[in-house]
Amino acid sequence: MTFIDFVHRAIDLLPALARFAIMMALIIAVPRISRALRIPSVVGLLLSGVLLGPHMLDVFPREHPVAEFFSDLGMLLLMFFAGWEIDLDLFRQKILRSIVFGVATTALPLVLGTLAAQWLGYAVLPAIVIGSLLASHTLLALPIVTRLGVQRQEAIVVAVGATMMSDTLSLLVFAVCVPMFVSGFSASALILQVAEIVAFVVFVLAGLSRAAGYVLKKVENDEETYFVLMLGILALTALAAQYINLPGIVGTFMAGLAVNAAVKDKPAKSKLEFMGTTLFIPVFFVVTGFLIDPLALLRGLSADALLAVGIIAALLVGKWIAAESCGRAFGYAEAARMTLWALTLPQVAATLAAALVATKTFNGAGQPLLDARMFNAVLLMVLVTSVLGPLLVQRFAPAMRVAPDRPPVPRR
Repeated sequence: MTFIDFVHRAIDLLPALARFAIMMALIIAVPRISRALRIPSVVGLLLSGVLLGPHMLDVFPREHPVAEFFSDLGMLLLMFFAGWEIDLDLFRQKILRSIVFGVATTALPLVLGTLAAQWLGYAVLPAIVIGSLLASHTLLALPIVTRLGVQRQEAIVVAVGATMMSDTLSLLVFAVCVPMFVSGFSASALILQVAEIVAFVVFVLAGLSRAAGYVLKKVENDEETYFVLMLGILALTALAAQYINLPGIVGTFMAGLAVNAAVKDKPAKSKLEFMGTTLFIPVFFVVTGFLIDPLALLRGLSADALLAVGIIAALLVGKWIAAESCGRAFGYAEAARMTLWALTLPQVAATLAAALVATKTFNGAGQPLLDARMFNAVLLMVLVTSVLGPLLVQRFAPAMRVAPDRPPVPRR
């Protein structure tokens, strides 16, 4: 028996509580080690997930419902907190800018990704799906800007608001392409999807906002009930979003906006934030690392280097053009523009979910919508952007504390 076989056998014998203890040790130790190495803690947590995940040491198995539940809850809480941390007055003033930047940071990577995929030999419909995978983004580095205290600056508010547009538009394109690939184009299905999205937005931002504000006001002196109600609102909006084929993170972000004013300065809010940021959100980063098979990525990179380089370049260029052009039009300083770009680079939640669905979608000839070569390239893109995005945010965001969003007006 080799040493590696001995290690794997010992790991297989670990009880569930021992694996849980290892996860808690990671959450405590990895951020401290990351700070010592001067890398973002989210990057350290992702890499620890790769190391201890099913593709390497296999400390945590491929299917672990408890870890997956904690991870899903952490992802939803991340966007829920993003919604209620927004300065609503500023958000209302800048909602048009969020829409403009959201459309730009979706359309440019989508077009460039589609053109790159066609240039690499893919048919039109799979190429559009590949472009849609590049269009969305996950605010993986949001904890970094929150820790730096710049989350209320206009550029960050615009980036967070654009996330809702980006995820919604990219998933809408994906939702249209999937049935067309399987059975052909259907105008009625497209119209129904758009109508469902409009109704959902109105329901959350108008109806749920008033109902949640009224109920939470009634129980504001009962901290336990208040706490449970917030979790219930999060679950309700995530399920409602998934019911109309939108990612749950879109629903929880809008739920955070809906209860923003009601939960301000409430003790239950700080307790939910404490639990989320110390447990569920770190677990989300670690479990995301489980999805990455480094050996398969290396093999895919050596065999299809042009494929991976092409879609990553399309993503980087498309997101940069959107951030730079919109940032200049909005009058942002260089640090804000670069932070805007870096925040929109990571491709995790919506990208992985859509890519997994695409690999399991087949047409009448038995061909998958997304083949294994492109799926490995997408995984490499997830790994690269998950590391690069937080690193760039940590590089540029600190300058926003001393440089305003807009350059100072010269004195005459």
